[in-house]
Amino acid sequence: MKFDFHCHTQEGSLDGKLPIADYIQILKDKGYHGMLVSDHNSYNGYRYYRDHLKQSLTDFVVLKGIEYDTIDAGHILVIMPEQVKLKLMECRGLPVRVLQEIVHFHGGILGPAHPCGERHLSITQTKAYKKHPELMAKFDFIEAYNSCESTESNAAALALARRYHLPTFGGSDSHCASCVGTAYTETSCNIQSESDLIRCVKEHQAFSFGGTHYTGTVKQRIGILNHLLVEGFWFYNKFAGIVRAHRRKRALSFATHI
Repeated sequence: MKFDFHCHTQEGSLDGKLPIADYIQILKDKGYHGMLVSDHNSYNGYRYYRDHLKQSLTDFVVLKGIEYDTIDAGHILVIMPEQVKLKLMECRGLPVRVLQEIVHFHGGILGPAHPCGERHLSITQTKAYKKHPELMAKFDFIEAYNSCESTESNAAALALARRYHLPTFGGSDSHCASCVGTAYTETSCNIQSESDLIRCVKEHQAFSFGGTHYTGTVKQRIGILNHLLVEGFWFYNKFAGIVRAHRRKRALSFATHI
């Protein structure tokens, strides 16, 4: 089966430009069997699929994931079992160690997105990794190919996965139509649900990945100004984490339905 394992939708990500219905059609036209919805700190893209598209879609698998903004280790992809409904996953700002413990306690899996990419956004470019590289051993997979990352960044991510003997995913990290399906993850596993994917990862089933480098990202268009954008995001993430502290504390104590 062929999946795009890193997808941002218009319904779920502030910077997403493509409705999930269009996402699905593009991927089907390219021969994909499914996608992982991985919006920023939100399940809204998946909710829209569940409420408006799921009943009529029988030949394409849409998996519920999230790209979580930790306070100290950049972006982490999280996949929880379909029966687990944690509002906490939509409350950015947890430290990566706490995120790992919560996800594993509830039977989920997680791994760093673009681990060798931008400062603040990628785990190897953060203080958490530099002080505690052993954190990597507690992940379940690594995004080893991201269409929006450089050749050097993806090569370093693959080396990291091999160092820690972790399964490797590929994802487009797409926010617009031209990027959709520029990366893939393939497996012989029959994946029809989040639990199927989790089981395959835990059993160390084989995953292959690949794709083509996408040249239309914001950082490529604005060049050196991208550094200002990245630093601005760091401040935003810190502020947003503080604002959500009370909500996050409440969500830590119990799981609620999405």
